[in-house]
Order: sequence, then structure tokens, then C-alpha cells
Amino acid sequence: MGLLDSVLGALNNNAGTNDGAGGDPKAALIQAVLAMLANNQSGGLGGLLGNLQNAGLGQIVDSWIGTGQNQPISGEQVEQALGNDQLSGLAQAAGISEVDVAGHLSQILPGLVDHLTPNGQLPESDDNLGSQLGSLLGGLLGGKPA
Repeated sequence: MGLLDSVLGALNNNAGTNDGAGGDPKAALIQAVLAMLANNQSGGLGGLLGNLQNAGLGQIVDSWIGTGQNQPISGEQVEQALGNDQLSGLAQAAGISEVDVAGHLSQILPGLVDHLTPNGQLPESDDNLGSQLGSLLGGLLGGKPA
């Protein structure tokens, strides 16, 4: 879990003292989502995608995992798939309002999942996911090493 901890720490340092009020709310939410995936809350990446698929969004999720164009998802679809408890937890962790979290996730999730599944497949292990998260973080930080 060391790599994942360093990824999250670097993102936190990049976000500064973002308490959700002054900084970019998407950066704080990305940090909360990465923490959720890293800590395997709700089953990690597979659990998150399973929730979306179980809500009838399998075709959308498949587009994110596949190598083609990512299909969009609405905030309402995210809200229905993840439920109030999970959204509330992410909102609290990111320091943003519960009203805004689903909308922000609808913009973040397609690219995040696409990046974490570059070959059209879920990572086979937490180590692979950690590597993917590290690479993603490098992109978010403008190419700076994590």
C-alpha cells in the first residue's frame, strides 16, 4: 500500500490546504475517490464499476474500460448507482456539498476509469492499480513525478 499512500500524499500536497471552499472541488473529489479505491472501500475499482453495472449502466462502463470513446454519464445516474451513503462519504471526504458530488463524479469517472484500464481490462492486482494511480497522478500534476 506504500505506493498508493505516496500517490495520495502527493495529490494532497498539490492541492495545498484545499478545504473544499477555496480550491478546485474536483481535485478534492479525485483525491477522495482515489482514497476510496486505494483502501478498497466498497470493493475498490471493481466494486465501484459493479455498482454502476448493477444500476443498468454496463454499456457506459464498458465504453470507459474499452479502447473506444467514453460514453457520458449524468449526475442522476451516478447518484442512483452509488446511493446517498457513498456519495455522502465522498462529499464529506472531499469537503464539498452533497448536492455537487454526483455532478462532479459524472465528469471525473469516465476519464478516471479509462486511465485505470488502458488495455481495456481491469488491473489484475492492487500493485497494478497502484501503478495506474501513480501514472494518473503524474498527469494531474502536469507531468511531475509522483
